[in-house]
Amino acid sequence: MTRQKAADAIDAVWRIESARLIAGLARVVGDIGVAEDLAQDALVAALEQWPEAGVPDNPGAWLMATAKHRAIDHLRRGKMQDRKHEHLGRQLDERQVSPEAALAAAIDDHVGDDLLSLIFTACHPVLPTEARVALTLRLLGGLTTDEIARAFLVSKATIQQRIVRAKRTLAAARVPFEVPRGAELTARLGSVLEVIYLVFNEGYSATAGDDWVRPALCEDALRLGRILAELAPDAAEVHGLVALLEIQASRLRARVSPSGEPILLLDQDRGRWDHLLIGRGLAALECAEALGGASGPYTLQAAIAACHARARTAAETDWTRIVALYDALAQLMPSPVVELNRAVALGMAFGPAAGLEVVDSLTTDPALADYHLLPSVRGDLLAKLGRFEEARAELARAAALTQNVRERDLLLKKLEAL
Repeated sequence: MTRQKAADAIDAVWRIESARLIAGLARVVGDIGVAEDLAQDALVAALEQWPEAGVPDNPGAWLMATAKHRAIDHLRRGKMQDRKHEHLGRQLDERQVSPEAALAAAIDDHVGDDLLSLIFTACHPVLPTEARVALTLRLLGGLTTDEIARAFLVSKATIQQRIVRAKRTLAAARVPFEVPRGAELTARLGSVLEVIYLVFNEGYSATAGDDWVRPALCEDALRLGRILAELAPDAAEVHGLVALLEIQASRLRARVSPSGEPILLLDQDRGRWDHLLIGRGLAALECAEALGGASGPYTLQAAIAACHARARTAAETDWTRIVALYDALAQLMPSPVVELNRAVALGMAFGPAAGLEVVDSLTTDPALADYHLLPSVRGDLLAKLGRFEEARAELARAAALTQNVRERDLLLKKLEAL
């Protein structure tokens, strides 16, 4: 096997197996930084051996076995934290088994619980949001620091610092590697969902750079959401988030032209939407709603996305229902951005004057002072009302505020059209 083929195979296996590998090790050593180092040692061994020996029949099992040996060596050298050492010591006394057998069994147990614990640890509220995102993509997405840096248009050094600081913070705070219980579970789950949502949104509508969408980030977020839904099947908002992501992802092919220009929702060729993803999204939404209770913010947003997905044409969109859903969302999660989206729906359902009334009430909100979509929406509504001079000024301001090149070009074309 050529070195390149071996490297490609190792990269593919690592993306699939790394999260499970790190999760199993983290439960035993109690430190995700140490766990990742041990998993990386197994990866280095694969890079050294597979080009010569060939890719094993079960590469995931090979990596796990190699990682076990590295962990056992780590234990023998006495570098494991004292509390974990004592815990394993008690296990050995009770079971009367060798350290190797105890550790191997410990790593193999509770794979699902381990992954869930890893998600909750990487998304712990003790970490700032940007650190949670970077650490989650690193540990659960299997992305390299280079890939994360390119995705978020920051330097590799910045991402490395975020990840290193995040690991140190978790260790210093002695964050337990476990799934939280009771009320803490609900609070912590929100942090996990927020990270997945932020990753997806950055891929779906990039805040900066030359690309309107970054599908790879959407795929990573969707994969994490699906994993979480399998591990937490009774959490309605998890299914609500997955429903939202599936339906939004169904439009990715239709959101850009062959040359990369953005295509807005009402102008998209709905024949290019991925109806398999729409079906999965609608099924996830049904699951969320079937679990009962009041709908959460992700489930409400999924229901809005479903209104678009069910409409065969833009003209058939049920804007009245979308307004009602935004009303519910605004009550549950009041924010100026939600109000701005509600204004768009009002403009579509009841005319541009109704939408403009809400938008005008937001113009003095400091949270939207530099938010390019506020003048963009206002410009569109003014244009529909025939107030073209005001519309041009708003679109020019929106173009100046956005940091995304493709979005700026789109706004300038709207400006020229007026």
